[in-house]
Amino acid sequence: MRSRRGQLSLSAVEAGVGVVFVLAVAAGFALGLPDAGAREAQLDSYAADAATVLAQEPPRHGGATRLAEVSRSEASFERERDALDRRVDRILPDNLMFRVRTPHGAVGYRRPTGVPVGHATVTTLHGDVTIWVWYA
Repeated sequence: MRSRRGQLSLSAVEAGVGVVFVLAVAAGFALGLPDAGAREAQLDSYAADAATVLAQEPPRHGGATRLAEVSRSEASFERERDALDRRVDRILPDNLMFRVRTPHGAVGYRRPTGVPVGHATVTTLHGDVTIWVWYA
């Protein structure tokens, strides 16, 4: 006796698998690409976090905060330059580079051109302090 099961032809099965494969590849390209502004937004968050930490830290010698101290005068900036550089380096993840600009000078690395850069600015009594970060 013969079984009365229905069977799909091999061509129909191959066509179905092909359609599923093409749709999966197309979805991977459409959904797998990050938003163009996602990197900059993440970098802005890193810069803002570093600025917040520095803006709330007590000064090493005098002033209201560490950022107020380094922006007070050229002499205070020169005295605190190396400590500021080390502190920002410890705050940020290892895969980031940075530049911090005060009214009296800057620490960190030169900002590159053509790469996404995040930034944050803190206003102190003696001027703005800006932090830029980018991926190494």
